[in-house]
Amino acid sequence: MRLATLLMYDGNPRKAADDVVALERAGLDSVWVAEAYGFDAPTLMGYLAAKTETVRIGSGILNIYSRTPGALLQTAAGLDNVSQGRAILGLGVSGPQVIEGFHGVPYRRPMARTAEVVELIRRGLKREPLTADGEFHLPLDKEHGAVTGLGKPIKLLTKPERDTIPIWIAALGPKNVEQTAEIADGWIPHLFHPEKAHVVWGDALAAGAAKRLDGLGPLQVMAGGMVAIGEGPETKALLDFARPVFALYVGGMGAKGRNFYNDVARAYGYEKVAEEIQDLYLSGKKRQAEALVPTEWLEAANLVGPASYVQERIAAFREAGVTDLNITPVTDDPAATVAQVKEWVS
Repeated sequence: MRLATLLMYDGNPRKAADDVVALERAGLDSVWVAEAYGFDAPTLMGYLAAKTETVRIGSGILNIYSRTPGALLQTAAGLDNVSQGRAILGLGVSGPQVIEGFHGVPYRRPMARTAEVVELIRRGLKREPLTADGEFHLPLDKEHGAVTGLGKPIKLLTKPERDTIPIWIAALGPKNVEQTAEIADGWIPHLFHPEKAHVVWGDALAAGAAKRLDGLGPLQVMAGGMVAIGEGPETKALLDFARPVFALYVGGMGAKGRNFYNDVARAYGYEKVAEEIQDLYLSGKKRQAEALVPTEWLEAANLVGPASYVQERIAAFREAGVTDLNITPVTDDPAATVAQVKEWVS
């Protein structure tokens, strides 16, 4: 099992990126940079590439709407070059609020678009000319909006560091997860409950694995949560730091009837509380929503408690198929925490 972390920052991404150097020395295997509608991920990933030596650097995630396949190809190839072959391309569909509200792009046919983007990037890294006639039309013709009609199939100008870069996909819905298990190198679920994951995604993962593309290795899976190792109630109380995150996703992401994370909560068996959290959150009662997040879920999805308990959680994530344990140390010495967890997962 490898160790991963999501770059966390409260306004100063440079400082957070500098801290990764110590985590790399402690045994961190990969660092992932989110984008959402904040700073762009590739800029920070390039900065990380210059500051580190061995840690793999992933986008967690770039959406497949706001950049063309050609732009995503250029980004992946460029990051892989400056990191000397350490790039991981994390992709996802985001949500209509961000895609249509922030980027002004229609949020349509996410699965078809994802599959075509992945195929084009893989072909592009092998320096094949980019051609498509599906969600994308390459070269663009006048029938689909071309002004001049002079476009022609073009291959990547520069030779990539590698002709294959791992592509991981963030997915939650059964059909999306099935497609991920079929076409992606890795899967990034969110709010992962190891003991209940098979109930929600087991059939989808099996169906996708049965159709898995030739040449792909076993599907890699990244999931995890906060880490704090210690005895006593003061350590367990740190779980409350996760409540706002869970409430935000279950209650505030999307809208009534269109919230992927709320659907996952319901699939875990938290139907009633998921509805209550959403109602409270959408009505502005965020603190009340946070209080309703099931403690059982928080305990299962995070690694907070005595050393023996944290080791039990590591075993549970491993049993659930997690290959890359994504940890967020909430300790005074994050590097020491990473080193300790690294010893346990090795």
